[in-house]
Amino acid sequence: MPHLSSLTIVVRDYDEAIEFYTKAMDFELLEDEQRSPGKRWVRLRPRGAGEYGCAILLGKAKNDEQAAYIGRQTGGRVAFLLHVENFDAYYENLMRYDIKIARPPSVEDFGKVMVFEDLYGNLWDLIEPAQGR
Repeated sequence: MPHLSSLTIVVRDYDEAIEFYTKAMDFELLEDEQRSPGKRWVRLRPRGAGEYGCAILLGKAKNDEQAAYIGRQTGGRVAFLLHVENFDAYYENLMRYDIKIARPPSVEDFGKVMVFEDLYGNLWDLIEPAQGR
C-alpha cells in the first residue's frame, strides 16, 4: 500500500528537536542512528499513529544555506496538519511548554483548530475533526 512514510524538517540540533517533539508534542522516537560524524537518522511520529502514520525525519542543517530555511521551509504557510482525538488535552500539554500560538483555538465546520509554532517557527495546524469528518 503506497503511503507517505516521512517528511523532513530541517533543524539546528538533533537533541533539542527530539526533546521538543517527544515532550511538547508527545511524539514517539522511532529511530535515532548515527550515520556518520555529525549526521544521524532520526525519525519521530505522533504517538498512537500506527505503523502507517507519517513520521518526521530530522535533518540537521549542515551549512548556512540550509540553516536559512530552518522554520521557513513552507514560506510562512502552515507546514503540517496534526489531527488529534482530544484537542483540549493536547492543547494543555502544548501550553506547559510555552508554545507560541499563531492563531488561537476556534471551532470551524470541519472541527476545532488552532495554529501554533514548533521550536523552530514551523507552523502546525492542530485539529480535532468534527464528528463524522
